[in-house]
Amino acid sequence: MIYGYVRVSTQDQSIDGQKNAISRYCVDHKMMVDEWIELEMSSRKSTLLRRIDELLEKLSPDDVVIASELSRLGRSTKETLNTIETIVREKKARLILIKQNLDLNPNTKNNFADKVLITVFSMLTELERDFISERTKEGLRARKAKGIKLGKPKGTVQASMYDHDAEKILNLHKLGVPVTAILKIHIGYGKYLSLKRFIQKQISSRNRAAR
Repeated sequence: MIYGYVRVSTQDQSIDGQKNAISRYCVDHKMMVDEWIELEMSSRKSTLLRRIDELLEKLSPDDVVIASELSRLGRSTKETLNTIETIVREKKARLILIKQNLDLNPNTKNNFADKVLITVFSMLTELERDFISERTKEGLRARKAKGIKLGKPKGTVQASMYDHDAEKILNLHKLGVPVTAILKIHIGYGKYLSLKRFIQKQISSRNRAAR
């Protein structure tokens, strides 16, 4: 059996878009989906209500699960990795993730475990960014629905994603650690230009306060 798993959790996403991606993949690889498992607006629900449990219960060895991307399988890195582990290692089913160009086949004997670890962990940063972005959009929509005006009051200093690690970032910068190294090694999130601007603003602000 070949299962197409489709889940959308925001109003900006479309089940049709994911189904089309899976269908195109199947045409290109001479495959056909036998059963679709799809759910809309389910981001805050349990794995049971998101039909992940239903999918796992159906699986037999040599079945195939196709999803448009990694983040469709869970709401956190841990949950996603657990789902992958169950599909591939416990159920002995094949998992295809189109966006990541990832095909995990338990019948492939050449360094399968290494392939899973290297590929999945190399995508963890991208996956967490997707989760954070999705939850942020949901939070903003919820606030807007409650009539809360979005945006900062005039004259206020805008909060930054780096505020929590401000002291760590500035100390590393003082030690001469490059911005790219701070991003990739020490904090693991953000972008080069935004972090560089944050550092410059923090230095300017602290210099003014010290006068």
